[in-house]
This record gives sequence, C-alpha cells and structure tokens, in this order.
Amino acid sequence: MPTKVIREPAHADALALLLGGRKLPITVTWAQGATRSSAQNRLARRWFTDVATQLGDRTHEEVRAECKLIIGVPILRAENEAFRLSYDRTMKQLDYEEKLDAIKAFDLPVTRLMTAKQMTEFMDQMQRHWTSQGVRLTDPEALRYEQEFA
Repeated sequence: MPTKVIREPAHADALALLLGGRKLPITVTWAQGATRSSAQNRLARRWFTDVATQLGDRTHEEVRAECKLIIGVPILRAENEAFRLSYDRTMKQLDYEEKLDAIKAFDLPVTRLMTAKQMTEFMDQMQRHWTSQGVRLTDPEALRYEQEFA
C-alpha cells in the first residue's frame, strides 16, 4: 500500500493531484503523525537481539513477536481504529500462544503501522518491560556512535 508523509501544504496539494488522476473508486486511509524513523527501527532490532541473547530461551523473532503482541498491539488498538477492527476480527479470540504463532507466521504488521510518536511509546514501554526483568538494553547513544563509525 503506498504511503506518503504530508509535512507541508504543498504535499497535500500534490497528493490531491495524484488521487485526482486515479481510476475510481479508490480507498484512502490516513494516520496522524509521521512514520517511525530508521533509527528507531535499528534500535528496536538491537533490543530484540539483546533480549534474546541475554535470556537465552528465545530467538530474536520470538522476542519481536512477543513485543508486538504485549506492547505494540495495545498501542495500535487504542489509536488506530482500522487496526483494532481488523485485529479484533481475526486475532482477538486466539489464545496467547496462537497469537504469537500468527504474528510470526504472517509477519503481522504492528510497528510498521506506527507513527514516530507511537514507536517512541513502544520503545519506552519495551525498555521498562525488559529492564525490569534484568535485561540490559543497548543504549541509543552507544548505537548512534557505533553507526557513525561503522
């Protein structure tokens, strides 16, 4: 599905022109806010690995699915009506393990749908959740320094 962040009035005008040239009918959806940043994505991936490595009883992908389910899904259900309706129709009735399996099997889009603000909330909650269990997560500043000299 095409995505465009509208940051100024000229972008909205360009989108209107683009949509005006499309064959009808079309469906348009939008979300308030900008999409998540690549820095947020890199840090989240690192944290999934940090958790998997330190706990040793789950893989990166299992941690990713768990974080999507226990942290990301509640954020999106609260703030994205289309996500909530779709999730509730297809996933809500499943038990916890079935939800994790479905998230992994279908790569359920959760963080991919988040705005930068929602992704910040996801990261904040993820940090609180895992550090309360004794997991040391990579410091964002250290990761930025590492990327600069890689």
